[in-house]
Amino acid sequence: MIVWINGTHGAGKTTAAALVRRLLPNSRVFDAEKVGETLMDISPGLPETGNFQHWPPWRPLVVETARHVLDYTGGTLVMPMTVLVEEYWREIGAGLDRYGIPVRHFVLHADQETLRGRIAGDTVLGPDSPFRLAHLEPYAQAARTWLHAEAEVVDTTRLTPAETALRIAEAVKD
Repeated sequence: MIVWINGTHGAGKTTAAALVRRLLPNSRVFDAEKVGETLMDISPGLPETGNFQHWPPWRPLVVETARHVLDYTGGTLVMPMTVLVEEYWREIGAGLDRYGIPVRHFVLHADQETLRGRIAGDTVLGPDSPFRLAHLEPYAQAARTWLHAEAEVVDTTRLTPAETALRIAEAVKD
C-alpha cells in the first residue's frame, strides 16, 4: 500500500510522513522528489521546464520505483509529494493501479494565512521561500478544481504535526 501525502509546499508533508511512518508497522518513507533530483543530475541537463514533474520520465519512474521497493520490502510506503497537476496525478495513479498497488491519498490543507505564516517562519528553507510562496495559488486552484475531491483532506490549520500524523495513521488502519 501507498499512503500518499499531498498538499502545497510548506504544508508539513515531510514532517507528517516521518511521524506516520512511526505509527504504521512495516512502513517506509519514499520521497518521490529524489527521483526528480536524479533526473536533475543528468548531464547535459534535460530540457528546462522549471519543475521536474513536467519531465515525462518522472511520473513512470516514481511508479516503477515505488513498485520495486514494495516488491522488495512489502509493507507500506509513505510518500510525501506535492502533485498539483491533475493529469500527472491520474498518470501516477493509473500506473500504480496497473500493478494492483492500493493508494490512500491524503491532502494536508490549511488556509492561506496559516500557510503564509508557516512559510514565513520556516527554519529549514528559510523564511518566505519564494519557491514555496509561488505554489500557494496553484495549490488553491487545484484544491478548488480537483484535488480535494480526489483525496482525504486533513485540515491542519489547528493541528500539530503529531495530531496530523495520528489522523492519517488511524484512517489507514481503519
